[in-house]
Amino acid sequence: MLGILSAGIAPGLALLSYFYLKDEYEPEPVSLVLRTFLYGALLVFPIMFIQHVFETENLVKSDLFDAFFSTGFLEEFFKWFLLFYAIYQHVEFDEPFDGIVYGVAVSLGFATVENIFYLVANGVEHAMSRALLPVSSHALFGVIMGFYLGKAKFTEGSKIKWLLLSLILPFVLHGFYDFILLSLKNWIYIIFPFMIFLWWFGLTKVKKAKILSANHFKKQYAAKKTLHS
Repeated sequence: MLGILSAGIAPGLALLSYFYLKDEYEPEPVSLVLRTFLYGALLVFPIMFIQHVFETENLVKSDLFDAFFSTGFLEEFFKWFLLFYAIYQHVEFDEPFDGIVYGVAVSLGFATVENIFYLVANGVEHAMSRALLPVSSHALFGVIMGFYLGKAKFTEGSKIKWLLLSLILPFVLHGFYDFILLSLKNWIYIIFPFMIFLWWFGLTKVKKAKILSANHFKKQYAAKKTLHS
């Protein structure tokens, strides 16, 4: 059991550390990042309950509905809702890159508990494929969600476009990911190109968020310099 727990937790913590260390300006409090990770972990239980109700009531009529609604939309909406109401207005969310840190934290909290449950049910021999596919994909959905939440918070004027993108893009990408796994016989030939695209897309958002944070601090520095001159 200890081996399963270690294999289930390690990928999530490794990816969280990777993206946390990408924050070059004002690293977030570890306590708040871990709390957000825990929030994501707790989300597993209400989402599993709702998905169970969908199945027992025979509401899942197709792979398309299962992939895009009962999995993709449901999971990404709960993560987005939690980030928006618990983190978005938090005083520590003080630069664009912070959205990525907290988006990854909540997503990996969810993915880690889901991963542990899967390994308990199916065996530790699946640990590597789980790390490469579902755990990594959840982290990247969190990157994308967090990037656009950061854009929304630190963009002057209307924020609705960025808030909508912070929910819609992760939901659509998550839906495609699950649809590939659920409905395509030769899914393995499609999922790996999809994951390469997802990593490329996510890392471009990391790079852009770094630039946005750098510009944010330059503006703050210039404003302070003007104030004291």
